[in-house]
Amino acid sequence: MRKTNDKSLKEAIEQMLNVYKIKRRYDETHVVAAWPDLVGKSVANRTKELFIRDKKLFLRIESSVIKNELVMMRSQIIAKINDEAKTVLVEEIVFL
Repeated sequence: MRKTNDKSLKEAIEQMLNVYKIKRRYDETHVVAAWPDLVGKSVANRTKELFIRDKKLFLRIESSVIKNELVMMRSQIIAKINDEAKTVLVEEIVFL
C-alpha cells in the first residue's frame, strides 16, 4: 500500500535532477550518448567532436560530404534531438 508521499524511483530521480539544477546537463549528456542512434553509425563514426552549450550543438565532422548533408538536414536533426530530450535542448547547430 502506497503512502501519500511515496514516489516512484523515476519521479524521485527527476525531482533530484531539478532540485540540484542538473537536469539540463543530464539531458545534454544523454543526447551525446544517443548520437549514433539519432544520425546513424556511419555519421557518428565520422563525428570527431560533439557537445552542447547554450542551446547550440557543436559538431566537428571529418568528412566534408557528410558535413554538407548534415547542413541540409539541420532542422530534422534539431527536431530529433529535441524529441529525444522531450524539451527544447538545441536551437542551432554549429559546425566546427
